Amino acid sequence: MTYEAGIIGTGGVAGMGLLGVQDDPGRRKARASHAGGYDEAEGVELVAVADVDPEKLERFRQAWDVPEGRCYESHDAMLAAESLDVVSVCTPTFLHHDHVVDAARSSAAPEVVWCEKPIASSVTDAERMVEVCAETDTELVVNHTFRFTDKLRRLHDLIQEEGLLGDVRSVDARFRMELMRNSTHLLDTLLYLLDARAETVSGYITGENEAVDALETGTAVDDAGGGGTVVTDDGTFVTVDCTVPREISSMSYQFTGTEGKLYLNNDDGEWRYWRLEDGEHVEASLPGIDGAWTWAEDYREGFPNAARHVVSLLDGEAENRSTGEEATLSLEVIVAFYVSHFTGSHVSVPLDRPLRDVTISSW
Repeated sequence: MTYEAGIIGTGGVAGMGLLGVQDDPGRRKARASHAGGYDEAEGVELVAVADVDPEKLERFRQAWDVPEGRCYESHDAMLAAESLDVVSVCTPTFLHHDHVVDAARSSAAPEVVWCEKPIASSVTDAERMVEVCAETDTELVVNHTFRFTDKLRRLHDLIQEEGLLGDVRSVDARFRMELMRNSTHLLDTLLYLLDARAETVSGYITGENEAVDALETGTAVDDAGGGGTVVTDDGTFVTVDCTVPREISSMSYQFTGTEGKLYLNNDDGEWRYWRLEDGEHVEASLPGIDGAWTWAEDYREGFPNAARHVVSLLDGEAENRSTGEEATLSLEVIVAFYVSHFTGSHVSVPLDRPLRDVTISSW
């Protein structure tokens, strides 16, 4: 059988190209997107789409050949009229809570909701999304794309199952600004590879946001460059730096463990590993990984892989690789950075109320 998919929101990640990833984003269809993923995955077809902007809706409809009668100017109308197996939520972050909850509770009755990252604007909203999806027996998949790339999954197994680095003692993680828009990838990947969660956070916020003008949103948001330090529940000390402008950025990690060290640079396409032998670091290859992770290949392939994973979930043949609970962990670190900066204090995680209600506005 072929499963039917609908998308809420027709912006870049829905199918029309992302700033910094595609040329002329917003004007032509892009493979690195939800629609691109559905287009390449067997067993699922994009059949319906909703957006409040009729011009964007029509542009998307023509680009992805969506039936004209199945395009809606509100998500409520689409969810009321359609019976869907999966719904993608590709709207601005502050709308994720309402759109995921509405989809899960709707008569469209999707078995899977594939939501963009970050999961929500507050930890409370994220937790409510997870609760409602559990109540309605809806699988919530959060699009932390790196989790759907083969190289990162293999690297996770090397670190967690094969002891590549021994006990990881420290990590240095860097990416471009802003925290909600970009460091959600950095932090989710970090916590995934460490198989850990934050315990203590100290944050710094620059207040700078280079995407406001680039995205032509016309709206100021809280999302900004920043970072800080994180101590995980297994004692790993992590520094996070997302203060760097896009044009000079590199997404990089430096892991130091009791059995070796690892350097990952996803912008420059360089992954290097050294094992520790008699007190000396000896460079070696990463078993089962051919070459470095790249935006040009691995990131784009992440969307079709995610769509194939959705099909596997619908078939009952897989376990969710990117759950709402896991996505909440990286969001909680970002919120803690803000709380720490503005209170001048270290912050313990999990956050207590009312800190779980702190909202960080983004897109």
